[in-house]
Amino acid sequence: MPKAAVDLSSIDAFLPCRTPDSWVQAAVGDLELLVIDHANCEKKAAATALSLMHRYTDNPSLLHKMSRLAREELRHFEQVLSIIQRRGFDYVPISASRYAQGLRDCVRGREPHKLVDTLLVGALIEARSCERFAALVPHVDGELADFYQSLLKSESRHFLDYLKLAEQLTTSDEIAERLVVLKQVEQALIESPDTELRFHSGVPAIAEAA
Repeated sequence: MPKAAVDLSSIDAFLPCRTPDSWVQAAVGDLELLVIDHANCEKKAAATALSLMHRYTDNPSLLHKMSRLAREELRHFEQVLSIIQRRGFDYVPISASRYAQGLRDCVRGREPHKLVDTLLVGALIEARSCERFAALVPHVDGELADFYQSLLKSESRHFLDYLKLAEQLTTSDEIAERLVVLKQVEQALIESPDTELRFHSGVPAIAEAA
């Protein structure tokens, strides 16, 4: 039975741009690398949620949402690891993309602004992940297509969880102002050239010969 369609209109409205077709083509051309980096992304997402739980023990809403999110991300990691093993890929260490760090470099240093920005960065990362899974579905084999389709509901919920937590901490005006800044950085990271393919990398670029 076909899986029910997931409404991604809120994701599309939130993100500042769509994933370039050139990234999709490059990703489909190197699925082993993409799957390995996806596994790393799931581990990092769980670690981020746990870190927030350790740091902000006085925020019950955050604790509940991050606990659930961490469990889901670790379950997703296990699913990706199974795909890696079934396909005979070597789960080798690879470097992280510049994407997440590029966004985190924009986070303000003092509370409560630090938490607000951290949550908005989390919302952007989850929204972009969801958008990229959807972009890949029509271009990958059946196993991966079904898996990525199955992730859309949880990833879109994670995006909203982060956004709603941020909205509980400050005014709508501050949220809007910070998103203008963060979305500009996010769009630049997505649309600028990257010499290494990663799940959140920018457009593929061929390294110039030395």
